[in-house]
Amino acid sequence: MPSIKPTCVRDLKLRVNLADVVSRVVTLRKAGGARLKGLCPFHNEKTPSFHVDADKGFYKCFGCGKAGDLITFVRETEQLNFSEAVEALGKRFGIVIEYEEGTGGPSPAERSLRQEIFDLHDQAAEHFHQALKANDATGTFFRQYWLEKRRFPIEVADEFKIGAADAAGSGLGALLLRKKFSEEALRRCGLFFIHEGAALTLGSLRSRFRGRLMIPIRDHQGRVVAFTARQTELTPADDPAREAKYVNSPETPIFTKGNLLFNLDRARTSVGEGRPFVLVEGQLDALRCWSAGLKTAIAPQGTSITESQLALLRRYHSQVECFFDSDTAGQKAALRFLPMALKAGLEVRFLTLAGVEKMDPDLLFLERGLAAYEEVRRQSQSAVEFACRAFLPAPAKASAEQRARAAQQVVEIIAANESDVGRANLLREASGNLGLLPNVLQREFESFLARQYRQSAARPAPNSESPTQPVPLPTGAQTSEQHLLLLCLHFEALGKPLSHALQHDWIDMGHTAGVLLNRFLGEFEHDAWPGRDHLDTLLETPEERALVAALLFETPAIEDPRKIAQEGLRQLRTRALEPRLREIELALANTRADIESDPISLLKERSELHRQLRQPLVLTPAV
Repeated sequence: MPSIKPTCVRDLKLRVNLADVVSRVVTLRKAGGARLKGLCPFHNEKTPSFHVDADKGFYKCFGCGKAGDLITFVRETEQLNFSEAVEALGKRFGIVIEYEEGTGGPSPAERSLRQEIFDLHDQAAEHFHQALKANDATGTFFRQYWLEKRRFPIEVADEFKIGAADAAGSGLGALLLRKKFSEEALRRCGLFFIHEGAALTLGSLRSRFRGRLMIPIRDHQGRVVAFTARQTELTPADDPAREAKYVNSPETPIFTKGNLLFNLDRARTSVGEGRPFVLVEGQLDALRCWSAGLKTAIAPQGTSITESQLALLRRYHSQVECFFDSDTAGQKAALRFLPMALKAGLEVRFLTLAGVEKMDPDLLFLERGLAAYEEVRRQSQSAVEFACRAFLPAPAKASAEQRARAAQQVVEIIAANESDVGRANLLREASGNLGLLPNVLQREFESFLARQYRQSAARPAPNSESPTQPVPLPTGAQTSEQHLLLLCLHFEALGKPLSHALQHDWIDMGHTAGVLLNRFLGEFEHDAWPGRDHLDTLLETPEERALVAALLFETPAIEDPRKIAQEGLRQLRTRALEPRLREIELALANTRADIESDPISLLKERSELHRQLRQPLVLTPAV
């Protein structure tokens, strides 16, 4: 694959603002000066510790230690290699990527599989949308279905690229073959049934979706990654999933059902104080909310919400209103959602409407418009109130046994909240809703925690040989090598003197900082140092890039860097020489006749080591 020109990479970093890249994934707020901060996309947190310095072009999380530049960020969040990340940024910001070999860059066969499947889904979404707009029998049927049966305006279909798959499923396979997509991409994109081992031909590309309304599913960055297909009268009888009202794309290299939420790419830009996310059950519910003017509606892929989805949600906003159908399935889904939401640190309310036995958000917004939202908000219930009403619908008439059973179920949900203050507030509210004294419910809660502890203690200990979690990147210079590396990066004039004063064998090459320090000092020594803004060619691994980014992110407050550098040199020298000095002292103290070393030689070596350790270390200014 042709390599990208280093000058092109430098140009990309100069022209693209890091904040523009990060804000597609993380909601950023001002943190003082030129800094921005938000919730880290690399680990679950409730208090923002992820900082972006757009002027320097680096990000760093002070919670998990992840750090890097805009290319590293795209690599980490989109699981791309270096070249793929540069190409993705070039495409996103309209920058032409130049290659060392040739002028055309990689061929379709050389593109990454993930990026190719992204491109393939873009083509498929456009193909299905044009089929819905076409002036033929298929287009006429689906437009009528959309406008009259589903009662959506055509503008919503255009905005969300709603499409149609005809009953025969023809056309898409031929289009993608003409576009030269690779065989692997066609086999793994999830849009076709292909017999394993069968040669890939137009005839072997049997469409997964036939006779269905096609709803594109986008990830939080707005890229089409899958489809939900709604059954219609045109769905053929030989469709393997003919009786299923909705059929989703299978999981692929770019789509994991439990990792995304429908419409999050749009809704995340509309949430804010007083404008929480509104979680509904299905995609068409979310589309109805959107068409009525409620722009913060989102939906899972089915009612089974996952912890990954909630962690993703928490990055952008902490408040969520749950608006599920009021039928039995909807209520069960809400109760499954509640403890996970509390664990994720979300503030949850449940939207209800008095006097409505079966509340369907789609129908409600269709009939009443945005006014319906204000009405259900006025009657909304807190998380605890909803749980208490679900487990004890009529507290005034409940027996002692019914209250006890409801209390057990409620405290189990409250225990999911990891904040002691949050738990105390929830228990206080629950006692009032259940008609119990606060100390009674507190004792029930403590009993539940004790049972949990006993059950946990009774489980076998995990295998001590199991892989441990990676150690987070240090937030500052914690070894002498890191210390000197930090000085070389921020006080580049010290690089040349350090390269003369620091002996190679004093450096510990067993970790990333030592390897980089040795490499950087070699560049300084040979007058080949490119400058800290142009280090890409010197960084060989993701660990090296992360360490350099972390050290560059913070400008150290050092009054006399030369004095600090001399102390770092002294520590490295001491670490390198003192172990040998101790060995000599032990050998000389050994009075056994079988001593192999010449005492005279040992005495000379000891004298030389003492001399070196006493000798002042002075950094000569670079000429």
